[in-house]
Amino acid sequence: MTPLCRRLGIDLPVLAFSHCRDVVAAVSRAGGLGVLGAASMTPEDLDRDLTWLDRECAGRPYGVDLLFPAKSAGDDPAELAGRIPADHRAFVDALRTRWGVPVRRSEPGHNRLGGMPTEIDHLMTHANAHALWEVARAHPIRLVASALGPPPAEVRAETTRRGMLLAGLVGDPRHVRHQLAAGVDVLVAQGYEAAGHTGDITTMVLVPQVVAAAGDVPVVAAGGIATGRQVVAALALGAQAVWTGSVWLATAESDLDPVVKEKIVAAAATDTEKTTSYTGKPTRQLTTVWTEAWRTPEAPAPLPSPVQQVLARDTVVSAFEHQVTPVMGSAAGQAVGLVTGVRSVAAVLDDLRMQMADAVEAVTRLADDAG
Repeated sequence: MTPLCRRLGIDLPVLAFSHCRDVVAAVSRAGGLGVLGAASMTPEDLDRDLTWLDRECAGRPYGVDLLFPAKSAGDDPAELAGRIPADHRAFVDALRTRWGVPVRRSEPGHNRLGGMPTEIDHLMTHANAHALWEVARAHPIRLVASALGPPPAEVRAETTRRGMLLAGLVGDPRHVRHQLAAGVDVLVAQGYEAAGHTGDITTMVLVPQVVAAAGDVPVVAAGGIATGRQVVAALALGAQAVWTGSVWLATAESDLDPVVKEKIVAAAATDTEKTTSYTGKPTRQLTTVWTEAWRTPEAPAPLPSPVQQVLARDTVVSAFEHQVTPVMGSAAGQAVGLVTGVRSVAAVLDDLRMQMADAVEAVTRLADDAG
């Protein structure tokens, strides 16, 4: 058990990010740390799910991941919508007609799609992030993760007061000093292979650099990790735990649409791509007709975040509502190439434990032979 595991109160050095509360609870009850991705939720949704987790985790720790964007084009949805150029609207209208995507049925802000697309329905704005934080701070959360930039000072002060650990995500060693200056307790080194918002440095290269720059602050390795052997490799690089996400997308407990679960199971690592076509920031997603369309010569350049979200939201959400399967995808890392079927969270964790033990034994044997 690593020092970070002891601080978190977990038995397994596995942090599991998911937009599904059932996955979060199952991981936490089994000895890891489930982390609920909250960016797509309304405050009411988040309070409901955290209240449920308070009960279902049965005293086991869990975490919450919030997006505090370092840069954002604004907060007001109507004002953001007014900044969408006519040629961008025409391009998306043409795509919707080509693919047969009807007008969206639900009211904006009142439609949750499990994990996909996590950022589309609830915009990545400072106002939304703070509204979600006001809900989260009232619950017994063990870890709060801040993505897309250092956490605000008031979040740092409140997590300290409530005994929560604060984690900051970094995709480049140059980001470490900003997160340390903000007072984070944990650094999550997220490599190029990861789902969601990610950088350009691979996990194997990034983690030891972040460990070297972190000093006494513990590091969690993220990006492409789906097996126990990779967990052991991350620990060997100096991390004290791993951050996993894509491996949980196709679990039985996941509320991801069954169509997308099938795509996850069938996908190779090369069936994901970094794209700005959903949020205006680089995110790794399953390749779909949407991501392909934005790579064509006739496509306009994606707009800044969160203006691009406003443009993309209704078409992508409507594709899910009406089951227009070629458009349906998910934020997904290259680890989908290691996902071979729909299994329970418990089965995935059992495999991780066994693979970790086998890997440690194999490396020990090699070290003994070399000695």
